[in-house]
Amino acid sequence: MAQQQLEQQLWNIANTLRGKMGADDFRDYILGFIFYKYLSEKMHTYADMVLEPNRIIYRDINETTVEGKQFLAAVKAEALDTLGYFLKPSELFDEMARRGNSNGTNKFILDDLAKVLNNIQLSTMGTASEEDFDHLFEDLDLTSSKLGKTESAKNEIIVKVLTHLNEIDFELENSESDVLGDAYEYLIGQFASGAGKKAGEFYTPQQVSKILAKIVSTGKERLKSVYDPTCGSGSLLLRVSKEVKEVSGFYGQESNPTTYNLCRMNMIMHAVHYRKFDIKNEDTLERPQHLDKRFEAIVANPPFSADWSASPLFMTDDRFSPYGKLAPKTKADFAFVQHMIYQLADNGTMAIVLPHGVLFRGAAEGVIRKYLIEENNYLDAVIGLPANIFYGTSIPTVILVFKKSRKPDDKVLFIDSSNDFEKAKNQNILRDSDVDKIIQTYRERPSIPKYSHLAALQEIKDNDYNLNIPRYVDTFEEEESISLSHVVSELKKIEDQIKETDKSIIRQCTELGIEPPVFGGKE
Repeated sequence: MAQQQLEQQLWNIANTLRGKMGADDFRDYILGFIFYKYLSEKMHTYADMVLEPNRIIYRDINETTVEGKQFLAAVKAEALDTLGYFLKPSELFDEMARRGNSNGTNKFILDDLAKVLNNIQLSTMGTASEEDFDHLFEDLDLTSSKLGKTESAKNEIIVKVLTHLNEIDFELENSESDVLGDAYEYLIGQFASGAGKKAGEFYTPQQVSKILAKIVSTGKERLKSVYDPTCGSGSLLLRVSKEVKEVSGFYGQESNPTTYNLCRMNMIMHAVHYRKFDIKNEDTLERPQHLDKRFEAIVANPPFSADWSASPLFMTDDRFSPYGKLAPKTKADFAFVQHMIYQLADNGTMAIVLPHGVLFRGAAEGVIRKYLIEENNYLDAVIGLPANIFYGTSIPTVILVFKKSRKPDDKVLFIDSSNDFEKAKNQNILRDSDVDKIIQTYRERPSIPKYSHLAALQEIKDNDYNLNIPRYVDTFEEEESISLSHVVSELKKIEDQIKETDKSIIRQCTELGIEPPVFGGKE
């Protein structure tokens, strides 16, 4: 209940205050300020704990006195090591909200607020957390005309946001660490549902995330590392952590700077320590940032059939050279697969969402597909999902699962779950029962009529390495046979109806004094 109440409170604030601003634009402000409030409350709680032996309350420190500065310096040193950042008492969220809404009137705080947000980043300079906080608030543009035409109008909307958020107690010290983090994730999902095509760039629907996470964590209680080469807002990485007792390291790469910032905020909001995550802002295929690492679990929902350079220079890149072919310039799907395979540990599992075309398209993609199966035997499962379950696209999709530890005689599991979903207003939804059925089938690997099939490698070879699911899972439904007598009976009924219609027309024509038409002729 606390979770749902917090989610609803935050969403109501977002809906009420954004006015005419697009949801996609307002997202960066509301999520940014929730994050600022979170950092403030963590800072305040931690500083009070550090100062407890001195019987001092953090917000009571006089920042202008020598003694006050000494206390601040001591707290800062501790905070930078433990939290990764530092805020003075005067920079805390509730203090800025109070100053902005002093005595019920809006005071101008935009300049001071901009300095505070910048100071959070500056406080990390030269420390281990510098990269994790670098440019973290750059999407919180307090000078943007989207907030209002005048400085006063901009200030008014920001003060309203701060004031409303200040009334919510995040209860960080009393609640489980993920309550606020999950509420944050809920907001990201809500904004995604209203963002149309853009949503696919930063958010994977929760049920799909759950499937991928459960697959790569199968049989494991702890993971040394989890990696997402197109991590968006980090929802997939965080979902994996819910399926195991511990994840030692989170790694990801995201090319969009705004989404990259969102991912780092999301990590911190879920109480992932800054030393435990390494998220980079670069194009994964063109400029990979973690090539020296191998990961125990890899998940991804890359942009479908995206463009990439497909430069001939990549034929000397260890990620792609063994295959002898590069993914097409206008369809990077298999380029992501090749990249992820390269980064996968020998005992690891990877699961990736892709468009159906990867199952059967020929040319270079056919060569890559054949190499993965015939030469490496890495393909573990092919799972067909329903159409229209992703934001921004209605196409049916598939999850490909790969493992490097497969035995020579291991079969490939095909699952057709394309018909298992609940139809909603704008898109189809996977129910918990649908997810559970997929996961149970993946883990137990039974052959279920019209749902799943275990295919030997020879069977796939006989299909010329075409992985189109209907070739392996027969979903054909025979129509009920109809007897000849039933057909004759139905035709007799139709004939009687026609005769009655003819009589009715003749009768009406006679009443109106019109010569009736002649029925029953060849015409």
